[in-house]
Amino acid sequence: MQRGLPMQPTVVLLREGTDTSQGNPQLLSNISACLAIAETLSSTLGPRGMDKLIVNERGEAQITNDGATILKLLDIVHPAARTLVDIARAQDAEVGDGTTSVVLLAAQLLKEVRGYIEEGVSPHVIIKGFQKASQLALNRIKELQISVDKSDPERFHSLLLECASTSMSSKLIHSEKPFFSKMVVDAIECLDQDDLDDSLIGVKKIAGGGMQDSLLVRGVAFKKTFTYAGAEQQPKLFHDPLILCLNVELELKAEKDNAEVRVDAVADYQAIVDAEWEIIYRKLQAIEKTGAKVVLSKLPIGDLATQWFADRDIFCAGRVAAGDLRRVVQAVGGFIQSTCSDIKREHLGTCGLFEERQIGGERYNLFKDCPKAKTCTFILRGGAEQFIEEVERSLHDALMVVKRAVRTGEIVAGGGAIEMELSAFIRDHAYSIPGKLQLVMAAFAKALEIIPRQICDNAGLDSTDILNKLRMKHATGEKWYGVDVDGSSGIRDNHEAFIWEPSLVKINAISSATEAACLILSVDETVRNPQSEAQNPGPKAPPGAAQRALRGRGRGMPRR
Repeated sequence: MQRGLPMQPTVVLLREGTDTSQGNPQLLSNISACLAIAETLSSTLGPRGMDKLIVNERGEAQITNDGATILKLLDIVHPAARTLVDIARAQDAEVGDGTTSVVLLAAQLLKEVRGYIEEGVSPHVIIKGFQKASQLALNRIKELQISVDKSDPERFHSLLLECASTSMSSKLIHSEKPFFSKMVVDAIECLDQDDLDDSLIGVKKIAGGGMQDSLLVRGVAFKKTFTYAGAEQQPKLFHDPLILCLNVELELKAEKDNAEVRVDAVADYQAIVDAEWEIIYRKLQAIEKTGAKVVLSKLPIGDLATQWFADRDIFCAGRVAAGDLRRVVQAVGGFIQSTCSDIKREHLGTCGLFEERQIGGERYNLFKDCPKAKTCTFILRGGAEQFIEEVERSLHDALMVVKRAVRTGEIVAGGGAIEMELSAFIRDHAYSIPGKLQLVMAAFAKALEIIPRQICDNAGLDSTDILNKLRMKHATGEKWYGVDVDGSSGIRDNHEAFIWEPSLVKINAISSATEAACLILSVDETVRNPQSEAQNPGPKAPPGAAQRALRGRGRGMPRR
């Protein structure tokens, strides 16, 4: 009798409830998720872009049209769509602007090739075509970019103003572009030109007043710290004062809760108290001998020290934030001292003018005309808190754009001009090569047109008509023609109209968008652990812990 074949055992690889999806349906699902994100962001692009009002779980509202900020505030859970969040954050950290463009471009690349995926074209063919087209685009930008001569300071200054103005044209503050552009360029010129550390630009927000009441302090400004009563008797204005920055506590130490001091006589106790007072007086006299008229400390300055300084016409402020104190040292010179003994003149800083002044409802300490000023402070005014926060984000983008322009000094025309030129160039190249790559590179060229198309749609213009005009101009060699949202024709030479952007913004956006699209195309399976869906409740308690906790509650522990 023939023996039956042995039954194959069932192999369980994954935990029960694990969700697996693979193949083309999974790839198309990932593409759809990315397109949904792009659809959310698309209306924020360009000078006529709309803003988004986002309310978090605590009921706090934020109004913004910055792509990276919107994606950060949206709690996106789709794993493939998070890739777009990452590229927007990377673009924001690297160049500060172009965050919406990079997401739209990545999503449009995927949209253009979705039909090919459905028809069975291998994702690897598409990835190869995208990478080749991206390299062509980057090389073309480097050929087209215009280097600005830094030897002519006035011309270079006007270039930076135009770059800042272009960055702000799509923001909430576009109506005050000339005012804020000048502030941004002046702020970057305050920094050390070799280092350009934008963390040394402080931003202070004060509700009330109008946007035009905002000001740039060429030095440091910080909010008046907590002070004791004696501070009101201290002078609030000095010309050319010596400034001492400390990391020393100037108050009588409170005993610890479990401190114990045993004394045999009252005189011994008095000696301990006298020693404490002697220590603090010695510190104060050492500070006075330095000749400093402004004393700042990261640690508290007590009521005794505050009154002692007031009697000698010295201004003091304790509990100064570490970032503010670091910027003060950068501006006035000197060093932060961790002891009051042996302080020499070179350890002190100085500034042309120190004053404490009322700005809106707050009092601020301002250090102006600093000799070593490699730092500055924006004081932003405005009606609503959300509005001031959006102004801060807009200025951050403009600062990063101007910083990149100073570093590289190479620009291209904005307003969709460079995208149209790259699209025409790649399309011409695609027609010269055979096979499937031609289709993929043509799709890449078409995807680049999403930027000028979306700018037109957001401005209420006829995008099909304007793109046809732009294609005609670029075909005849007019390489800087882009969208004009104000003019009657809808197109203009954006280089002559001073719509300028650092070429690095475009290079970074195209390379990041291509990388993200290739990454999503290379994923064909998603395995989702059921535990990743649930909130993490934390580690389990060891067995028997509950009984032990109850046993000791309200009753004496049994003897062992």
